[in-house]
Amino acid sequence: MTKGKGGRKSKYHTHIEPRLKEIEAWARDGLTDEQIAKNLGVAYSTFRKYKDEYPAFSAALKKGKEVVDIEVENALLKRALGYEYEEVKTYIEEVDGKKKKRVEKTVKHVPSDVSAAIFWLRNRKGFVWSNRDAIETKRIEAEISKMKAETEKLLKENSGAEPPKITIVDEWSNDNE
Repeated sequence: MTKGKGGRKSKYHTHIEPRLKEIEAWARDGLTDEQIAKNLGVAYSTFRKYKDEYPAFSAALKKGKEVVDIEVENALLKRALGYEYEEVKTYIEEVDGKKKKRVEKTVKHVPSDVSAAIFWLRNRKGFVWSNRDAIETKRIEAEISKMKAETEKLLKENSGAEPPKITIVDEWSNDNE
């Protein structure tokens, strides 16, 4: 058992170890590490230290968060693809002086969400679904900036010098005709 300052038990053994299942549930419920640390009554810096030092603690947090991450992934995919669900309405009606229950079932369709589909594809197949036009534009702009800088450098190096003489030879002239 790890001892803290002055030979007393570490807060890990008194505040965290007995509550690993509760910590896993908090992580599954979507609490942040900072919120969990507060619930445990430990400083966030201590919380991070314990995550590094105690594998059982780190595993409880990871296990709880994985469940929620999977649920969110599934919900996002479902929304991206669209889905159907059954809507059930219950009515109490009076027929011939007697109350009767009538159940109405309707299949409803939720259309696919383009934004959810784009988000999914950009994260799962980023190379294919990235905003390539914007990336290409940035690349071209960088190339132009580089060429401008090189041109300015050459102009400064050759300032005051006579421009080079250029002779143009026209090999396609029809002097022989």
